[in-house]
Amino acid sequence: MTLSLDRFASPLGEILLVFEGDTLRALDFWDYEPRMHRLLRLHYGSVVLTEAPAPTAIRAPLDAFFAGDWAALDRVAVATGGTPFQRQVWSSVRRIRPGATQSYGALAAAIGRPGASRAVGLANGANPVAIVVPCHRVIGANSALTGYGGGLARKAWLLAHEKGESQTQLPLPSLDAAYAPA
Repeated sequence: MTLSLDRFASPLGEILLVFEGDTLRALDFWDYEPRMHRLLRLHYGSVVLTEAPAPTAIRAPLDAFFAGDWAALDRVAVATGGTPFQRQVWSSVRRIRPGATQSYGALAAAIGRPGASRAVGLANGANPVAIVVPCHRVIGANSALTGYGGGLARKAWLLAHEKGESQTQLPLPSLDAAYAPA
């Protein structure tokens, strides 16, 4: 499978967009690029990525989201691999309204699997299109921010952003700092 890759500047740092035509296949943060490649292999098998500019159908809603139009992400077409259960979880996650949160247990109950909160958590963690399938809106039973693949600082930033709380760029380490020897 051949997919296209573009890089998108955001207040959360550089975002990697993997797409096919106007359809988003994966979205992850630059500092988690190895995880993104692993998820692509798990979902699609062998993938060849070619650099190309992402279409307006993907970029414009992301720009609008970061400018405060939280419903803009509803306009992004996504196609994912994954199991039927994972796709069911991701579909349900996409229905959590901006600024709201739902616990793993409540999400499991919402899909008719009330005892499957751990499985929901695993499916949520395998979400290949973060932000657009807003897995940051899923929280622990005690309202704790838990388990976000992009880091808890990004999860907190996204939730605050969706509540309209004034924010600037998330302070993230530079590429040089991220790859500096310890």
